[in-house]
Amino acid sequence: MQTKMISYRNQPLSYQLTGSGLPVVLVHGFGETVDVWQQQVHHLEKKYRLILPGISGSGLSVYNPELISLDDYAGSIKTILEAENIPVCAMLGHSMGGYIAMAFAVNFPKMLNALGLMHSSAAADNQEKIATRKKSIEFILSNGSAAYFKTSVPGLFSEKWAAANPLAVQELIEQVSFLLPEALAQQQQAMIGRPDRTEVLKNFSRPVLFIMGKQDKAVPFDIIMPQCYLPAESHIHILEQSGHMGMWEEPEKTNAALTGFLGRIYA
Repeated sequence: MQTKMISYRNQPLSYQLTGSGLPVVLVHGFGETVDVWQQQVHHLEKKYRLILPGISGSGLSVYNPELISLDDYAGSIKTILEAENIPVCAMLGHSMGGYIAMAFAVNFPKMLNALGLMHSSAAADNQEKIATRKKSIEFILSNGSAAYFKTSVPGLFSEKWAAANPLAVQELIEQVSFLLPEALAQQQQAMIGRPDRTEVLKNFSRPVLFIMGKQDKAVPFDIIMPQCYLPAESHIHILEQSGHMGMWEEPEKTNAALTGFLGRIYA
């Protein structure tokens, strides 16, 4: 794995590269780092050139207070792709990473030959979700990142998986507890401000992958499922035993879904 740094809007932006072949961008979600993809990287790097951008305030990417929207985050990924001379790619995003991928599809559609939403949605937040995010922002800024993740991370998994894998849950908590509270607040605010983008799915002419957890409480199954019928070409995978973190909870099925989808795109 190679780590690179570039400048985006006058702040250092990090990303990782590994593998060789046709390009696939993996976009991490809120309160995550590129390490969340570790099991997918080991599986996909044998066939594909993987690009893993670090969103503002994540990992080595310096928190940039000027980035106020998901479109800004999408612009940072475009800068990375231009630096690597990649004109077209497949982009797969987890949770907020899916929202960023949708923003990328709006702003730079010619640079995408496929889109993947993993435990993610094209819909905007409803009022209840907005209120929850605002409470999270207040808690994070008052109590810090570690306290927030200690209470929030276990709920991302299905109850059965979390009970059976406490060390893995703790590993994820430790991966992200160092993240700056200001960066987390920025990400939450960016998600609050995102518009409904279901029309993007309707108008996206290239293949779209949906991976969803049947036990996902963060982005519920019954919200995502109707969206699967919007694109011209959908590839749908339901992880029956997963919550919001299917790439950790059911990695073999997740990896099989990714391999099958990318194999069709890049056949």
